[in-house]
Amino acid sequence: MAFCSNCGAEVQGKFCAKCGTPAPAGAAPTSSGPPPETPGAYTAPPPPPPPPSAPLPPPAAVPQAAGLDENVACALCYLLGLLTGILFLVLEPYSKNRLIRFHAFQAIFFNVAWIAALIVLSIIGFALMPIPFLGAMLSIVLHLGAWLGFLILWLMLMYKAYNRERWVLPVIGPLAEKQA
Repeated sequence: MAFCSNCGAEVQGKFCAKCGTPAPAGAAPTSSGPPPETPGAYTAPPPPPPPPSAPLPPPAAVPQAAGLDENVACALCYLLGLLTGILFLVLEPYSKNRLIRFHAFQAIFFNVAWIAALIVLSIIGFALMPIPFLGAMLSIVLHLGAWLGFLILWLMLMYKAYNRERWVLPVIGPLAEKQA
């Protein structure tokens, strides 16, 4: 048997199994045990074993990147309309995601359309006011109908965005797709 010149362990093959040092090329395996020592010769003690490496933390303990899931960010784009739409277009990790950008632009365009519709409904309401009773009732019904329609549409947009569906509104959806 051959012995390692570094640590003195028995070598079976080309490398020491204990320290990994290559076995000498000219060393022939002997079967008589450790190499004979010359009387009075100094032999160096074997080097200490390498320190154990620190164990890695389990995968659950590794901190993950802070941020929202894609579906939550898409739904939050619609929450406060213009404010959250612009916010998700400006914030760095979300501004690079195409789906979040689409929902942010659609939320902005939806709220601009909502404001424009309210202005038009107010003008129509003022035009109907001279009609004694019917004008006020038509104005109230138009405003309530518009509010209810936009509320349902707003909730559906948030629901579809949370479920990772790309629900494109008829006029403003293609504009949002071009921007995203």
